Amino acid sequence: MPPRPDIARAPRRRRRLANITIGLVGLLVAACFWMTQPLTFPGPINSGEPVSPTRLAAHVRMLTATCAPRDTDHPENLDCAAAYIHEAFEKAGGRVAEQNFMMADGAEYRNVSATFGPITTERLIVGAHYDAVTTSPGADDNASGVAGLIELAYLLGEAELPLQVELVAHTLEEYGYVGSQRHATLLELGDTHVRAVLILDMIGYFTDAPHTQAGPLLLRPFYPATGNWLLVAGNWEQGWLTRRVKQAMQRGSVLPVYSLNLPPWIHTPITYADHQSYWAAGYSQAVLITDTAYHRNRNYHEPTDTLDTLDYERMGMVVRDVYEAVQALVK
Repeated sequence: MPPRPDIARAPRRRRRLANITIGLVGLLVAACFWMTQPLTFPGPINSGEPVSPTRLAAHVRMLTATCAPRDTDHPENLDCAAAYIHEAFEKAGGRVAEQNFMMADGAEYRNVSATFGPITTERLIVGAHYDAVTTSPGADDNASGVAGLIELAYLLGEAELPLQVELVAHTLEEYGYVGSQRHATLLELGDTHVRAVLILDMIGYFTDAPHTQAGPLLLRPFYPATGNWLLVAGNWEQGWLTRRVKQAMQRGSVLPVYSLNLPPWIHTPITYADHQSYWAAGYSQAVLITDTAYHRNRNYHEPTDTLDTLDYERMGMVVRDVYEAVQALVK
């Protein structure tokens, strides 16, 4: 008697189901690899002069005390911060320029930029916003990024660069990424060729206490639960850029560096920052460098985001790491 058709088909169904399962697992593994870009051999750490924690703390103190609060209700304090950054960029040897613009409130605001290296048709950009929300002195968000930008300027002022590097301090990030949008539009109108954009936003809060790092539920298995590392975040198409930046940064210091490339259907505030303005202008090679904001720092946008909560030694490591990334990208 021949076997019943449903019994004969059962092994084929099981094989098909097994093949589908294996295929889905393979796709999941590939997606996780692309999203996290693991590094097996990051390479030896490059020795270099450490960035002074004291100098970093002095920049943060200036922005959070003398030039505070840095919001649209106090444009004079934003001017104070801009003038401080302008002077620091000049002292570092940069060619300084300002991009001024008016807003509907009738006040004038400005981005402050400095270029280093030769005048070339292509450039690399590193940015950080200097404004803060009304409710916070903004030490980590984002006096830390600006302090890092200033100290990076001093490193670049002494470097031999084959490509033009532009440092830009954006204003009004907290009010819709206005400053970075204006800067990205200026680049777009000038048909400027940009090799990459690195945005520094919150780079000063680190802790070795266990269970201090949170994040989107789906991503938690791939990242440490202790908040003592740095994140390079980009979009789904930028896997190799985040990998290259991460690899170069890991050669700058012993600070652990991880990366994240999110697919378009995953949305998380962990990546809400000025790099998105450059994506919108067509510069897809833009990434965020961050301590992950409120996923770690409970002082985010609070009055407690103060000078004394930051880790200036590890901030110095971040600056040295970013310098190594710049050197790798301009070659």
